[in-house]
Amino acid sequence: MKELKKAPIGVFDSGVGGLTVAREIMRQMPNESIVYFGDTARVPYGSKSGDTILRYSRQITKFLLTHDVKAIVIACNTASAYAADVLRAECDIPVIDVIEPGAVTAVGTTKNNKVGVIATRATISSKMYTNYLHSLRPQIKVYDKACPLLVPLVEEGWLYDGVTVEVIDRYTSELVRSGIDTLVLGCTHYPLLAHTIQKVVGEKVTLVNPAYETAKELARVLAEQNLLCENGAAVHKFYVSDGAEQFRTFANTILPCEVQQTKDVNIEAYE
Repeated sequence: MKELKKAPIGVFDSGVGGLTVAREIMRQMPNESIVYFGDTARVPYGSKSGDTILRYSRQITKFLLTHDVKAIVIACNTASAYAADVLRAECDIPVIDVIEPGAVTAVGTTKNNKVGVIATRATISSKMYTNYLHSLRPQIKVYDKACPLLVPLVEEGWLYDGVTVEVIDRYTSELVRSGIDTLVLGCTHYPLLAHTIQKVVGEKVTLVNPAYETAKELARVLAEQNLLCENGAAVHKFYVSDGAEQFRTFANTILPCEVQQTKDVNIEAYE
């Protein structure tokens, strides 16, 4: 059990967005090691079919399991929507998704039962947030909006650009007019835009960051299963399917640790 506690946590996303989840894990559980995979060759997932997303998620899970991870965090809302239940059924280690923790927090946050959700097309089409929010509180009104341009803007590093502000306003203005008091950032890329989004939607709307809530849920699950690493130096490893150096440069602007190396992986080999 002692060695199992020191095993790393596997974290994966379609690209750099999952770094927001990795960052929260590092902050909340500084002794935990992470093996991160970003599927940068195939980003974005939001425009792809559910079957394709599931296939990608299975490949990545097989890769992470070769690193003897003790838990897997699906740090991607789209992959969570289409692959979480399947991966839980196929894995004998905990699998944490980002949708449920964010939805639980949104229900606990809203005062007027009007919750907005912004996410990729695939996540919105899946209705996972709407269905889960309604399962927690049936009277909640959910106002969702697909925001396909936000992931490329984040990947480009345009976090505060005037173009990004205009795009966010176009996507969220209808939600704000609907009277929402809570907005779920339903894509792990979006917390990187949180400052800009808050500025656009105004202070009366509370943002819910599923990355933060997911790290809290991970800590709870690991503690429950006696898997928390309570001492020792954390070792983090980073892998991508393309553009390792570009990813490393971007990661070093986000994470509280220095990413010294990122390796490319032929993820298609993990069928």
